[in-house]
Amino acid sequence: MAKKVAPPAPTARTLGPVPDLERHLPNDWWMTLFNSLYLKTDGDVVENDANTAREVDFLIEAAGLEPNDRILDLCCGQGRHCLELARRGFRHVTGIDRSRYLVRLARKRAARAGLHVSFHEGDARRFRLADRTFHCIAIMGNSFGYFDREEDDLAVLASARRVLLPGGTLVLDLTDGNWMRDHFERRSWEWIDQNHFVCRERSLSSDGERLITRELVSHAERGVIVDQFYAERLYSRESAIGLLDRAGFEGIRTHGQLAADSDRNQDLGMMAHRILLSAKSPKVPAARRVGPIRFPEVTVILGDPSLPDMVKLDGEFNDLDLDTVNRLKRALDELEGYRFDYQDNHAGLMTRLRAEPPKFVLNLCDEGYNNDAFLELHVPALLDILGIPYTGAGPTCLGLCYNKALVRAIALSLEIPVPLETYFNPDDQSATLPSTFPALLKPNFGDSSQGITQHAVVHFPEQLISYLRNLQEELPGRPILFQEFLSGKEYSIGIIGNPGLALRFLPALEVDYSGLPAELPPILGYESKWDPTSPYWSAIRYHEARLPEEELRKLQDYSSLLFERLGCRDYARFDWRADANGEIKLLEVNPNPGWCWDGKMNIMTGFMGLRYCDFLRMILEAAQERVGATVANGQLTPAGV
Repeated sequence: MAKKVAPPAPTARTLGPVPDLERHLPNDWWMTLFNSLYLKTDGDVVENDANTAREVDFLIEAAGLEPNDRILDLCCGQGRHCLELARRGFRHVTGIDRSRYLVRLARKRAARAGLHVSFHEGDARRFRLADRTFHCIAIMGNSFGYFDREEDDLAVLASARRVLLPGGTLVLDLTDGNWMRDHFERRSWEWIDQNHFVCRERSLSSDGERLITRELVSHAERGVIVDQFYAERLYSRESAIGLLDRAGFEGIRTHGQLAADSDRNQDLGMMAHRILLSAKSPKVPAARRVGPIRFPEVTVILGDPSLPDMVKLDGEFNDLDLDTVNRLKRALDELEGYRFDYQDNHAGLMTRLRAEPPKFVLNLCDEGYNNDAFLELHVPALLDILGIPYTGAGPTCLGLCYNKALVRAIALSLEIPVPLETYFNPDDQSATLPSTFPALLKPNFGDSSQGITQHAVVHFPEQLISYLRNLQEELPGRPILFQEFLSGKEYSIGIIGNPGLALRFLPALEVDYSGLPAELPPILGYESKWDPTSPYWSAIRYHEARLPEEELRKLQDYSSLLFERLGCRDYARFDWRADANGEIKLLEVNPNPGWCWDGKMNIMTGFMGLRYCDFLRMILEAAQERVGATVANGQLTPAGV
């Protein structure tokens, strides 16, 4: 007798009859809904090429788009509008979405089609893109109104306005709330393919402002797969215009109605009857509200000139170092509304900070505690322990970025181009030396180009072994990196600000090695920073980079992604260099980069027509804005973290 086979057990449980849908609605339903199943249940509409083409037609007409415009598709989903724009010849398209699954799918589709679109994960209320960047921002496919508070929708519009250029256009595609209140289907069902069956029931929220949907998906053999709830706010044309007006937009216009088709001729849900609005960012950007400075009294922490500093050329502060500090003090004196005092004596520093904690610290102690570069992270760690807010990166970020191999691995995981590299542990006697030349040798742990001299670029195994021995003698016990030597153009991207607040890219910088003697390898090594007698000190120049816009946007995208992933704050610099084939790869990440008057960051602000004091003011404002936002979000003490 044949054994009876039991049917497969269902993979999910249903709640059964639910009298009140609103009671079961999660506040953050949007965090989990948009996955592969979403593309099945809604694929008849959101994977419909005709719908996408028609919506992009509306977008182009409403915004008056031109091929060179920079366009942001906010809540881009699987990238259908972005990819259609790219197919039509729009060259600078960026997409942001909260769903990691959909963003990864969008990237795969772009790569498969050979289309260049920059896709990022991000929350529409606060995302890491620079101010005043885009000509147009589109929120298409009814992707607006998901949050349970209207204030969050307003935050989305505020973020959109922040990154729009003055006079830029926002295009908003959303459900016609008045129509939907009167016409929504209370119950519907459909087969979405040979195996999946979907039932939906809908009701208005208790205040009548949102339409709540329950969606039950069953598999023909496995039973119930998911029982989920979601909701969208129902904006009328008038209330949507009012919200745009509250967000500071001008020139608000309506552009008729959008309808969608279903491949299955089934339930269209919220996509059935939509309105299209456009609005302009003010041509003259609203002046940033200038109120009282949150922390006018600032303590500046610096390296200790009375102690040895083994990174410096002669192992101590010299006249040039002291002149740099004096220039800093003169520049800070130019900042109205601030009062500065200075802490550069590390003996008893902890005791003094504990006894009289500063209101706010400008942390410029890149020498490290007691001028030990390995203890750079200890200064912000101490400030965190004492609850003292400060500028710049926290200890975790500094610790991460001090490990060059770890930064490279993180960049590689983000699909950011990096040089070929071999990690050499001095305790590993069986390590295999690289066979690709030319190569660059440098310590894995370190800063200020210590251990990177003109002899660090090697062309033969004998040179490699010789310089490796030198490094092992100079820096005993430190792991060494054998890195592909990048011989092309070298660039720096500077960022000031913080994700979700104001994030500004400084004009890109290019390193000019043309004045170096031909026999010297073109690198920014130890001599260029510490030896005034070297040609590296006097012959290297810097100028504003003239990168193709697409290449510049790519470097900015990579830099902002690393800024957030590594936990940088307030300001950071990212160095890049092209290989022999022209591919630009990551060289270094510099949280708390050089703050001195002749450093790259100040040179880049100079490209904007700003002075040294302006650069320092921008750092202070970015940090104090971040700390203010932290306190406003409910943190009891305004600690630096």
